[in-house]
Amino acid sequence: MKKYLSLIFLIIFISVTISPQSKRVITIDDLWAMKRIGSYDISPDGKTLAFTLTSYSFDTNKGNTDIFLIESDGKNLRPFKNSDKNEGEPKFSPDGKSIAFTRDGQIWLCNVDGSNEKQLTNIYSEASGFKWSADGKKILFVSSVYPDCLTQDCNKQKDEAKDQSKVKAQIFTQLMYRHWNDWRGDKRSHLFILDVASEEFKDLTEGNTEDVPPLALGSQNDYNFSPDGSEIAYALNPEFSKATSTNIEIYLLSLSAPASPKIISVSKGVDCQPVYSPNGKWLAWSSMKRAGFEADKKDIILFERNTGKMKNLTEDLDRSVEEFIWSPDSKTIYFTAQNEINSSIYKLDIENGEITLFHKDNYNTNIQLSKDGKTLFFLKQRATMPSEIYSLSTDGKNTLRQITKINENLLSQIEMNSVETFWCEGANGDKVQSILVKPPFFDPAKKYPMVFLIHGGPQGAWEDNFHFRWNYQMFASQGYVVVAPNPRGSTGYGQKFTDEISGDWGGKVYTDLMNSYDYAVKNFSFIDSKNTFAAGASYGGYMINWIAGHTDRFNALVSHAGVFNLESMYGTTEELWFPEWEYGGTPWQKREVYEKWSPHRYIHNCKTPVLVVHGAKDFRVPEEQAFQLFTSLQRLGIESKFLYFPDETHFVAKPLNSKLWWETVYDWFKTHMK
Repeated sequence: MKKYLSLIFLIIFISVTISPQSKRVITIDDLWAMKRIGSYDISPDGKTLAFTLTSYSFDTNKGNTDIFLIESDGKNLRPFKNSDKNEGEPKFSPDGKSIAFTRDGQIWLCNVDGSNEKQLTNIYSEASGFKWSADGKKILFVSSVYPDCLTQDCNKQKDEAKDQSKVKAQIFTQLMYRHWNDWRGDKRSHLFILDVASEEFKDLTEGNTEDVPPLALGSQNDYNFSPDGSEIAYALNPEFSKATSTNIEIYLLSLSAPASPKIISVSKGVDCQPVYSPNGKWLAWSSMKRAGFEADKKDIILFERNTGKMKNLTEDLDRSVEEFIWSPDSKTIYFTAQNEINSSIYKLDIENGEITLFHKDNYNTNIQLSKDGKTLFFLKQRATMPSEIYSLSTDGKNTLRQITKINENLLSQIEMNSVETFWCEGANGDKVQSILVKPPFFDPAKKYPMVFLIHGGPQGAWEDNFHFRWNYQMFASQGYVVVAPNPRGSTGYGQKFTDEISGDWGGKVYTDLMNSYDYAVKNFSFIDSKNTFAAGASYGGYMINWIAGHTDRFNALVSHAGVFNLESMYGTTEELWFPEWEYGGTPWQKREVYEKWSPHRYIHNCKTPVLVVHGAKDFRVPEEQAFQLFTSLQRLGIESKFLYFPDETHFVAKPLNSKLWWETVYDWFKTHMK
């Protein structure tokens, strides 16, 4: 009887602990307790995966990356390289007997059980982004060097002289002297080749004054060996120093005979991601047609190596290709593309050109195939789950398997709602899709305040993903309904829809957004129309600044890294092709456009409290934009607050800074709740 009662109590205890009522809302601590999968690789036999896992700490205020192994059936998760140092980029050798990885800026090699560790490179300028040749005898890697230095001693001497000099001044003679969050300096990223047996390395782009891979607009796959190892293909922008060119080209360099690299791409836009077919017959790459436009449609170009003939394989697909891979038999290409709120996986038949939607839902990236071509691996995330490794059979049976479950225990304790979507009529009668996320423990009979999120880009989109900075669940956890529209300019809805924001930053897109807002307030009875708030970053911050001068719909606004004065922004940002495309030219050529769409010209109409957020190391939208905005708000007597991060960039990346960001935003909304 005693055992029987104990069993009953145990059953009751288990049922209570897993019941929905026992769950809780997500917290800032939860967000930073979640481990993040980065890169991964598959063993040649397809049985084992190596992947990186980053854990963050509030105590150290940073992350630490380790390498783990797991079987492809999801069993036997185990640490491979787990230390207080950052280990990354695990890649199995082609014979499957060893794994190479990076640590302390060098490439290391060891057995698959982690034993017999050996440092492959000892290069002063450090090595990263490495790739094996098919025979395992060579490795490509990149390193940042002074173009005029022919030895590593030269690089070291120049660095030491710079560090020891009491004069820190710099002289610039051309643009692109800084980029994103770094002063560019005199170094350039060069492509090196390493002989694994001798451990000798050589600079393949010696003397080149431009970067391989390109400093911007390229991909994570911008150089590769040919299958026979006799040639490499790489991407480089020969005009990048002008800061106005997006003309990345594809180069071929013979390794079997002395020769100069030759350009094979023909587009004046971005050509990158050159990938050889396994049979060596073709080289494919992604390509944009229009010069000067960073968000043009990306197609897959097929280049026949023997004849030089080219073909656009995705000409008729109204989606923009992101990453792609070849099947082992060279008959199929798998690729990802933004597809409404999803990053979907597509399958392309090389022979007949047929494209089929292979896997639609959620946000899928980092696609890889097993060596036998029978299993597709990828990272999947959605609004209720950070990235995990999944696999899908390629035999048409669509057998989907979740391999890793890194954050399963923590996620099981948290109440979160999946994304829903709704469509409304935007400008010109076009349909606009919005994401809606309900707060945890949602009660349809109650009224909830709304947070209206505006994405950046502007050629970007809100997606079904788990964003670690602008996280739907973190906003919803405070009892808000989250509405995140994809207005004009958003990707995943065809190139025409994407194009229609250029030259019209506060026009149709503003109509799309306000129509989405009005539709949500009118059609969802659980939204409290008296308590609505809006927030956005980058272009989203621009639109918040535009909203401040054009409507009083919202209780309060959050402008993070927002563009405020288009003309001064032009003079302080770094990638000039962006404003010159978006506004049709320079401020002196298109002054009326810059004036028409600049939020600073309308800020005197503002009646809404604004929280301004900016990082000092943001060179994309420089801090002077925030200074001007906050000064204007203060002089106008508008309630405003300025959260300034002297150690952050365009993004808030440090754990403790992120915690302050969330707490400040939460408090701002709460303060202005009616």
